[in-house]
Amino acid sequence: MRKLHTRIEQIVGPVVTLRADDVAYGELARIRMKDGRESFAQVIRILGDEATLQVFAGSKGVSTGDEVEFLGSQVQLRYHDTGLLGRVFNGVGEPIDGRPALVAATEIDVGGPSFNPARRIIPHQMIATGIPMIDMFNTLVKSQKLPIFSSAGEPYNELLARIALQADADVIVFGGMGLKYDDYLFFRSELAASKERTIMFVHTAADPVVECMMVADMALASAEKYATAGKDVLVLLTDMTAYADAMKEVAVAMEQIPANRGYPGDLYSQLAARYEKAVDIDGSGSITLLAVTTMPGDDVTHPVPDNTGYITEGQFYLRGSKIDPFGSLSRLKQLVNKKTRDDHAPLMNAMVRLYDACRKARQQRSMGFSVSAFDKKVLAYGDDFETEMMDLEVNLPLPAQLDLGWQLLAKHFTPAETTLPSRLTDVYWPGAWRGATLAGDVAIQT
Repeated sequence: MRKLHTRIEQIVGPVVTLRADDVAYGELARIRMKDGRESFAQVIRILGDEATLQVFAGSKGVSTGDEVEFLGSQVQLRYHDTGLLGRVFNGVGEPIDGRPALVAATEIDVGGPSFNPARRIIPHQMIATGIPMIDMFNTLVKSQKLPIFSSAGEPYNELLARIALQADADVIVFGGMGLKYDDYLFFRSELAASKERTIMFVHTAADPVVECMMVADMALASAEKYATAGKDVLVLLTDMTAYADAMKEVAVAMEQIPANRGYPGDLYSQLAARYEKAVDIDGSGSITLLAVTTMPGDDVTHPVPDNTGYITEGQFYLRGSKIDPFGSLSRLKQLVNKKTRDDHAPLMNAMVRLYDACRKARQQRSMGFSVSAFDKKVLAYGDDFETEMMDLEVNLPLPAQLDLGWQLLAKHFTPAETTLPSRLTDVYWPGAWRGATLAGDVAIQT
């Protein structure tokens, strides 16, 4: 029998406290206000008979005399394998696209534990995005968890939208946290082109702060359901710093002792609980996670990117509207690069090494030093490399990216200057016989 409580003892921000027996951590409650409105809340702390709840819609309008009914279950998402696709929901799973709620749907728990490690397999498959700085230089691997570190003003939302439209995945789950309304409209417009495989969970800056904390869990709960049904799911989240700021606001309302820069002491654990949902399931589907983490003041030692770096398998750095090849790292790329084409890894290393020589030559030139003939070559190469490969507008399949890399090298250098082995230059250097377009394909002549 559900228990009804008629007195709230304390209201601070989006958090309320009352005396209640036989309630569970994470349990859902319904608050009935005196004006007839209802709001839902979740138990986030229990001390003896004192229960603290976070109110999803915020505590505005809630009074100490309102009724609180505990529902005996956790927060749940209404799931339907086809009904979710093409839909837009808020942070608590309610439709905000003007269409009715799902019917004949299954209620699934939100915020559960990570997937059973015994069913996980070693990541081994590439996810193609069409973006050279990802596919060729820092390959995204199925079941990987990667943040996109970015400062304010960088086009990280545009990058996420491109990945959503072009990535090789069965289902795209987008979670927006603290979005400006213009950004929300941008994503709705951009992702409409692939709505048959896209689900959106959105919290805007004007929505209650507690809903921001639910977006990632809603997105990952739906992703896990599709993955166990055999689908390859790509989860895109923006912005995890907004998520952490929402955690901070609730922690302040709960009068928790603050840790670094005011963030709660369990920031690392809360971030890890979300990132560790990434999984490649033996005999079934997968979840791959890409999440934007903005760095206030471009400070990588800020608590959110700093903690994130210990959890994830590398990072993409977005600087100057480009993915920086030096700050970015996909630690799992070596698991798949040998399976794409035999020249992939050596070509990638040679191109980055020569671009590094370009950056050093630019620095020397800016300081007034003379430049050698080879410096002039790498300077010209660096300009072309930034335009032809680093520009986020470039959209090519991986074989074309590799061929373009050889063309850029041949334009500016001799084979010996690239230090690439002759077994590769004899096959792939423009004008020579090229090897297979992809591993196992028939060789073609150009």
